[in-house]
Formats: sequence, C-alpha cells, structure tokens
Amino acid sequence: MNLYKDINMFSGSNPVVTVGIFDGVHLGHRFILERLREAAQRFGGESTLVTLWPHPRNILNQVDDSFRLLNTMEEKTSMLKEEGLDHLVVIPFTRSFSQLSSCEFIEEYLHRKMGIRHLVVGFNHRFGRDREGNYDKLNECAGKFGFSVEEVPPLTMEAGEVSSSNIREHLLSGDVVLANQLLGWNYSFSGEVVGGSKLGTTIGFPTANIIPGESYKILPAEGVYAVRVRLNGDSFHGMLNIGSRPTVNEDPNQKTIEVHLLDFEKNIYNEQIRIEFVERLRNERKFTGIDALGKQLKADLEDTRNVFRK
Repeated sequence: MNLYKDINMFSGSNPVVTVGIFDGVHLGHRFILERLREAAQRFGGESTLVTLWPHPRNILNQVDDSFRLLNTMEEKTSMLKEEGLDHLVVIPFTRSFSQLSSCEFIEEYLHRKMGIRHLVVGFNHRFGRDREGNYDKLNECAGKFGFSVEEVPPLTMEAGEVSSSNIREHLLSGDVVLANQLLGWNYSFSGEVVGGSKLGTTIGFPTANIIPGESYKILPAEGVYAVRVRLNGDSFHGMLNIGSRPTVNEDPNQKTIEVHLLDFEKNIYNEQIRIEFVERLRNERKFTGIDALGKQLKADLEDTRNVFRK
C-alpha cells in the first residue's frame, strides 16, 4: 500500500476512491473496503482511501476535549494495509479545509489532484461544509467531473449497529465483548510499563503499571478485565484494573491502569506492551481492607483463567 501524506504527491492509475475517517476499521468499514476493491477490479483501477487527520471533532470542538478515538493514525494505517488497498491518502484537517463544500472538495482534491474514476461511499456518509454532501449531491457533482458514484448499504448484525460512535459507547460502558464483535478485533491500546507502589507484590499479585502511549485513545470503563498482553512478540493472559484503587487510595481522581500477568515473573519496567481487552469481570469497588482485596483478586484470577479456558 502506498501512503501519501501530501496529496500533491499522489500517483495512481484510474483511482477508485472512498472517503472517510475509518476510525476503528470496524466490520462496517471493511464491508465498504470490500466493495471498493470489487469496484477497482470492475473499473480496471486502483483502490484508494482518502482519510482526514486529525479527526474533525478534535479540531472543530476544541472546547470539549472528552472525545476519544479508537485508533491512532499508526494503528489505522497498519490495519488498512492489511486490507490490501493500493493507496492511502491522508489529508490534514484544518478549519480552513472544513469550509470547503462537498463539490469544492471533489473538484479540488478528487478530480484535479487525483483524477478520480469512481467513488464508493457508505449509506450514511456525509462530507463537506456542514455535512451537506449527501448521496444525491455527490451524484450531481460527479456528473460535472466525469466519474460515477455508488452507495454501499448498511451492514447489519445481531450485535447492533456497526458504527464507530456505537463502539465508543459500548467501550465507555465497559461492554468490551460487544464492542469487539462490532470491531471484528479485540480493542487494544499500547503503553509503557512504569514503576508503581508495589502493593500488589506484597499480596501476591504483582502488577505492571501502564502509561498509555496516546492520550486521545479511548479507554473502557473503570473495572477489572480479562486481557491478552502482547510483549516483545509473545502473548500472555492477564487481569487488568482501570480505576482509582479505592481500597488503598484516598484520591478518586488518581487513576491508574495496572495489569497482572498470569504465570509471569520477569521485570518489564520501561517495556512497551499492548493490551487487548477480552471480557469485563466486574466493577471496581472499595473493600474493607487488604485481606478482603486479596481474597477478591484470587477470585478474579480464577475468573480470568475461566475466560481463556472458554
């Protein structure tokens, strides 16, 4: 896959294009990409995805900094490469760019700079200033510049609507199983292992404290999770806690992310690890003391083993 961070450097033959954020590269996105590849073969062209970075909401809604993403740009690029695309074009999203109408965007970027042959869009896709570029508007613009447009129907699943916003809501509620079903992959984040209080070691549950690599990545709701840990090419089972550790911490605003790796004894300070969420075990809660906490952790450990036995 050819990656272009400057659209002026784009060099593709007869490009068949789709446009979108594709945050999460979930099953709905992959359905669109399948249709894109099919259309590229049909038109004798090259499959091309045009995306925007940063996410428009991070630029246009700066007063509200609570919005988080499912992917870093590096993660998204890697996942799109696995989809077998010919080209990925990343357009910097700015306030001035946001003022372009859908037809202005099509004329300046897709027609003049790329020479688009065919456009594939999702059933509810909108772009351009004030999101006025619906399917009918796109068809009108396409006629002016000599390319065709096709609309991909929605992907329906028993698990619910396949959309990035829906997946974010499931993660924020702690339902990682449902989020993973819609994603088609286990939601994950990467971070560095740093030193902690070592309290876990004193009660038989040493943990690796993790600082996430990117603050704009969404984290699931506070609680205890069964997770898969990727470290230096190896995979381990673990139980992870996101929260304030209320049994031993008086400050509810002091949040930590710590994971206990099962059957693991190595020192991994300063290592980069990747956490994949598999299942939520319980809410975080305050216990009467360390002994009660230790008893619960033993139960959590058995629950974690049962998750992976399944």
